[in-house]
Amino acid sequence: MDTVKSVARRRRTCRDYSDLPLSNAEMTEVINDAVWVPSGSNNQPWRFVVITDRAKMKGYSDAAKQNWLENLASSPHMQQYEKAIRDPDYNIFYNAPALVIIYGNKESYWHVYDCSMVALNLHLLAEEQGLGCCWIGFAHNIFADPAIKKELGVPENYQLVAPVILGHPAKKERVPENPNKRKPFDISFV
Repeated sequence: MDTVKSVARRRRTCRDYSDLPLSNAEMTEVINDAVWVPSGSNNQPWRFVVITDRAKMKGYSDAAKQNWLENLASSPHMQQYEKAIRDPDYNIFYNAPALVIIYGNKESYWHVYDCSMVALNLHLLAEEQGLGCCWIGFAHNIFADPAIKKELGVPENYQLVAPVILGHPAKKERVPENPNKRKPFDISFV
């Protein structure tokens, strides 16, 4: 039986997916399990948009890449990815079968933290169920856009927190035998 510790230590980002789709029931189950996190004042400020249409996801990928290219001069953190985002075959969603977009209600002061914990739970639950998962930072520009939010039926008072792809990994074994250790970090006891 898996422990939370073993799942957390073997979890890896997945960027290579099989063609096997995820059903709406599977997506609903993993989301229903992921929301079992603490939230500030128990506001539970999350809202989800699930996209399983790969052609639609490809369109959003292309739009996100175009937007990054148009704003490269003002986005120094993205300049290192210029070659990838100029590649017409590069899909920021890695052809995953499902995208879960997590929005947080801005009326809840802690919505970013609360929804980020849901995103982490998605990662851990995906790993436990043999699924792959990846938080797609490249998609933040597109799904934060008010016009796209309106298109997706997301109210104005909700802010994008996490676009997360899910699916069956193309390879069964994703964890190297000797995974890289974490970089050194400080722990202060006072």
